[in-house]
Amino acid sequence: MSTDPVLTPSQRDFLASARRAVLATIAPGGRPRLVPICFVLEGDPPILYSPLDEKPKRVGDPRELARVRDVLRDPRVTVLIDRWDEDWTRLGWLRCHGTSSLLGPVGVPAGEHARAVEALRQKYPQYETHDLAGRPIIRIVLERATSWAATDPDPVSD
Repeated sequence: MSTDPVLTPSQRDFLASARRAVLATIAPGGRPRLVPICFVLEGDPPILYSPLDEKPKRVGDPRELARVRDVLRDPRVTVLIDRWDEDWTRLGWLRCHGTSSLLGPVGVPAGEHARAVEALRQKYPQYETHDLAGRPIIRIVLERATSWAATDPDPVSD
């Protein structure tokens, strides 16, 4: 049984099973910058890992991506995961606040980067052909979560 003080068991299940999320960083002018991400959830307390993969990007060096510059300047981030369905009794969302950092492929404690790469490859078979091992990963330590589901007897109002 999880002793996770951040996520309830149902929130953890919802997050772990999601295929995508939206990462919100803080742009230099203070506005939110939103970008869809792939991710994997690991650990207790929970940590999200999001790769800076080889899908086409506007810049060659992943460290030059706007979201990476944002994370290095201000590590506060929010991740939103939602479930949409035409059957509105199945609607739900989870919003997680956390502190982010850039996890490099070398010099990380006890192979954390390698473990994150393996977990990402298990979740997303598309990553078998990507050089995740040689690229940084965004690491997000989750600190707080809020959720809502149409079937929740005590929904969160937001």
